Amino acid sequence: MKKILQIARREFAATVMTKGFLIGLLIMPLMIGVMAVAMPLLLNFKSPPIKGEIAVIDPTGEVVERLRLQLAPEAFASRRQAMDERLNAAMPGAAQKLAQGSAAQAQIQESLRQVLGEVPDISLSRLSSADGLDAAKERLLRAKSDPGALLAVIVLEPDAVRAGASGAELGGYALYVREKLDDRLIGEVRDAMKTAVVDARLAVRQLDAAEIRAVTKLAYVRPQVVTRDGDLSNGDIAGKLLPMAFMVLIMIAVMTAGQQLMTSTIEEKSSRVVEVLLAAVSPIELMAGKILGQMGVGLLMLLVYGGLLILAMFSFSVMGLIDPWMLFYLFIYFVIAFTTLAALMAAIGAAVNELREAQALLTPVILVAVLPSMLWMPISNDPDSLFATVLSLVPPISPFVMMLRLASSTPPPMWQILLSIALGIAGMLAAVWFAGKVFRIGLLMHGKPPNLATLIRWVRMA
Repeated sequence: MKKILQIARREFAATVMTKGFLIGLLIMPLMIGVMAVAMPLLLNFKSPPIKGEIAVIDPTGEVVERLRLQLAPEAFASRRQAMDERLNAAMPGAAQKLAQGSAAQAQIQESLRQVLGEVPDISLSRLSSADGLDAAKERLLRAKSDPGALLAVIVLEPDAVRAGASGAELGGYALYVREKLDDRLIGEVRDAMKTAVVDARLAVRQLDAAEIRAVTKLAYVRPQVVTRDGDLSNGDIAGKLLPMAFMVLIMIAVMTAGQQLMTSTIEEKSSRVVEVLLAAVSPIELMAGKILGQMGVGLLMLLVYGGLLILAMFSFSVMGLIDPWMLFYLFIYFVIAFTTLAALMAAIGAAVNELREAQALLTPVILVAVLPSMLWMPISNDPDSLFATVLSLVPPISPFVMMLRLASSTPPPMWQILLSIALGIAGMLAAVWFAGKVFRIGLLMHGKPPNLATLIRWVRMA
């Protein structure tokens, strides 16, 4: 055991103390720190205010004045207030509590203002008839600073408000804009036109537009999942992304440390260093030490990135989404997943002579780790389905799928968790047994790289 621990210590230090690993490990925290500093600067960047004239050709005579009201600064502010209310309604409950503070609310309002820009200063002019459309288009081509230049031209159809004699469907309008006009203004002009045209249609039918809007307005409703522990909020974005985050944590740690293990094994074999090591330890002790050392590397990555996730959730006051037992299961399933896949990668590293020769044998192992992420949506949408249940019990993908189910809004029963752990350990031991057989023979074999059939023959021989 002492020799295994010495090999594990050497493997851990050889990996962690390299510049490449340290840069790769710290690059994400550094990016988060840079964004934390840069975001306030970006939010303080002010877009240039929009000011100009919009021409309207309104043969109905019913829309232009209503549109003038909708393009007034007060109307722009009112629509943005309504947008702010919709965003607040769609926020997760914990985020709503966070945003109730005066400082947080002021920051949200400032961020929204920066995204939408200053309230536009728009003047509206009415052209006499459609005959002036060509001349109006010419004014769209003028420079913004030229007198008479237009931002946009709106042309309503004659039946936009009242149906024609044939009783056909109501018409609409055409919108012509100048080059490189701000998309935010185009969107707000569309909203203003929709309100103005609908109000005009209601007015000619002697209906009160304000009363109809009040009657048809309905508050955003967040569904509540009824459980034995009480009613829980459902549908939060954080609740959808949390299962994926836990699965990705395991995947990053397992694949990064596992590939480091395979690479170091190939390098030691090709440089004949492994022959010196085998003079002091057995192949099984060497493999066990390398797996333990790289497991420490994976745990270090899990702590760093998992800590960042928990810190982010704590900052947004959504720690209630995490069950403390999730951290325990995260560790258990990481050990199972890493030992299983790392043993297979160690076997691949021992069987080949160069890194490029490992690609064919490595592909199935990578597919095992990537497959759960490809099935994330169907598993997350129905974590208790037969499909999700079976996958969470089948090694070696069971650790990844079970983390998806555990972090979902409806975690699996305890018997399924215990059965998944038991089957995962059984699969882990089988992978270690298989890898040990290949590792023992492959370390001292040189020449043509083996295929899967050759590996199976080595296992029978050992």
